[in-house]
Amino acid sequence: MAIESLENQLQSLKEDILKMGLLLQEQILLANRALTEKNLELAQEVISRDDIIDQKELDIEKKCLYLIALKQPMAKDLRFIGTALRIIVDLERMGDHAEDIAKIAIQLYEQPYMKPLIDIPRMAGIAQDMVMTAMKAFIDGNSDLAMSLVNMEKQVEYLYNEVFTELLGYMMRDQGHIPQATALLLTAGHLERIADHATNVGEMVIYMVEGKRVDLNVMARSNP
Repeated sequence: MAIESLENQLQSLKEDILKMGLLLQEQILLANRALTEKNLELAQEVISRDDIIDQKELDIEKKCLYLIALKQPMAKDLRFIGTALRIIVDLERMGDHAEDIAKIAIQLYEQPYMKPLIDIPRMAGIAQDMVMTAMKAFIDGNSDLAMSLVNMEKQVEYLYNEVFTELLGYMMRDQGHIPQATALLLTAGHLERIADHATNVGEMVIYMVEGKRVDLNVMARSNP
């Protein structure tokens, strides 16, 4: 049996990480739908599929360590593998946040919403786009695409502040709203954290391609 070349194995690694990213994107979508549509089945699906994401992280980690130990990759390929090892950690953590949103959807299932959910679904949509932008930047080795995450992060930050201000107003006007408003604020916080992890991936891509370290989250918060 022919030994698979390092180039083919690196391509396989890219595909595995892309599949993990696609699964994560779907998890965010389903968690958001579970919340907005009050769909218990979708919420349970998100929770059950989190184990798949966890397993993918372990499988990809094993593949990366195998390549380092047995293939002895040169500097460029080694930096790619090292980046992959860091990226899957962020992807797994994003999956945990999607699972937490699904759990909140179950918690709020029997409660009529105090207001229509508008900004939280918007945050979820941007978070999904950020995950796939980060994945494409990694697969293509495109640092400019990774930089585009800054503006998307700014949109998420703006929406989070809008959600915070609005929900705080509800809590101040009626203490009976506090439990639900707190849960919804936690949901917005999970989406904000997903966006932060996506920008982390972007930072790793820039380091992989250009060998320089940048903080995209700081750039998102400092630029007007």
